[in-house]
Amino acid sequence: MKAYGVAILKSVNLGPDIVAYLEGIDATLAPFGGRFLIHGDKPKRLEGDWAGDLIVIEFPDRASAGAWYASPAYRAILPLRTGNSIGDVILIDGVPVEHRATDVLAPLPSA
Repeated sequence: MKAYGVAILKSVNLGPDIVAYLEGIDATLAPFGGRFLIHGDKPKRLEGDWAGDLIVIEFPDRASAGAWYASPAYRAILPLRTGNSIGDVILIDGVPVEHRATDVLAPLPSA
C-alpha cells in the first residue's frame, strides 16, 4: 500500500539553506521510490482556515517512506529545512483503491 510523507509548513525563511535543501531533496527521494505529488502550490480554500504550504510525497509503502526519512542522505540536509521553517510532518499510509468512506466505521482490531 502506498504511503505518504505530508508536511504543512507554516513559516519558511526562503534563504540559502532552504535553496540548498530544495536542490538536494530529489536525490534523497529517488532510492526510495519517492516523488512529489503536491509541493507548495497555493490552495483555493473552500472551508475553514488554512495557513501554510502543503507538501505531499508518495512512496511505494511505509517502509520505504520511513527508510527515506531515516536515510543518511536525507538526515544530512534535514537541518537546512528544520532550522529555517516551522511546520508539521507526518508519514501516513494510503488506502486501497477499493476503499469506501464507511470502511472507517469497521470495528478496530483488539489489542
